[in-house]
Amino acid sequence: MTWRMPAETEPHERTWMAWPSGGYTLGDTASEAELARTTWAAVANAVVDHEPVSMVVPPSAVADARRLLSASVEVHVHPLDDAWYRDTGPTFVLDEAGRLGAVDWVFNGWGAQAWARWELDAQAARVAIAASGAEPVSSPLVNEGGGVHTDGRGTFLVTRTVQLDPGRNPGWDEAAVEAELARTVGARRVIWLPRGLTRDSREFGTRGHVDLVATFTGPGEVLVHVQPDPAHPDHPVTEELVGLLRAATDADGRSLRVTELPAPRGLTDAEGFVDHSYVNHYVANGVVVACAFDDPADAPAREILAAAYPGREVVAVDARPLFARGGGIHCITQQQPARPAPQEVR
Repeated sequence: MTWRMPAETEPHERTWMAWPSGGYTLGDTASEAELARTTWAAVANAVVDHEPVSMVVPPSAVADARRLLSASVEVHVHPLDDAWYRDTGPTFVLDEAGRLGAVDWVFNGWGAQAWARWELDAQAARVAIAASGAEPVSSPLVNEGGGVHTDGRGTFLVTRTVQLDPGRNPGWDEAAVEAELARTVGARRVIWLPRGLTRDSREFGTRGHVDLVATFTGPGEVLVHVQPDPAHPDHPVTEELVGLLRAATDADGRSLRVTELPAPRGLTDAEGFVDHSYVNHYVANGVVVACAFDDPADAPAREILAAAYPGREVVAVDARPLFARGGGIHCITQQQPARPAPQEVR
């Protein structure tokens, strides 16, 4: 049996998310908590206009979720530590016959970080696996959904600071990671980027998730985050990434076509240099849910996204509350691909 992770741009059966319910995600005040809830709800409600959404909600938060979510959003009650279901949920795959599988990676709080709690989140993928009826695909690899992007044809983007992180996979090398990605998600060509963005690499980040820096928009087509301002520490980081991607080839031996997506012009917030990125959008059926930052670069970014995903509506959601908590729109959404319709026998 060969599993294949479809591209995010392929048809979805639904989107999975998890509801914010405690700790730093809700913040220290009632107003901060409500801002978190309304932002997660805004993303879910934008997606559910285009495809079904399933939300994992802890028992204590059901009333708040029902209050803010569209009635169309399906709720699954289950305990959680955190609300980044891209990372704690499964990665869905299909086999040659169209059967649905779900890779259940090991989750250990983004490399066993001191501030993270993951006893409940380490089991959170099982909610979507059971509800979807997918065949579980177990893996010993410590990995998160935000740490991989694919074109659906066997080409994958990853970062050395995630899959080769000693806090995640001590003793693993590139060959071992590539073999496991081949077995679980159908990787034929793995493009190793050296790192992610600066803020995401610090104490409260993921240590460099790829979904902040680059994504596939189609076969052989990559959209990459660039920081044009030399005052920002990500300026040399993204220059290097662009150069590496322009020199890379996909699983079929084709050179990648790289489109640059400039960062917002705002460089800092109260905590220092930001990792705000328009690359951290989510592609669903007929729509791109894009990050907005109340920034002059928001409108040009939407134009680039519209050109990159022709035929899809671009809907922007203020992502600043998400990034202030350590992620973005892509980080809280996880696609379940549509199974191909059975072919008629003639």
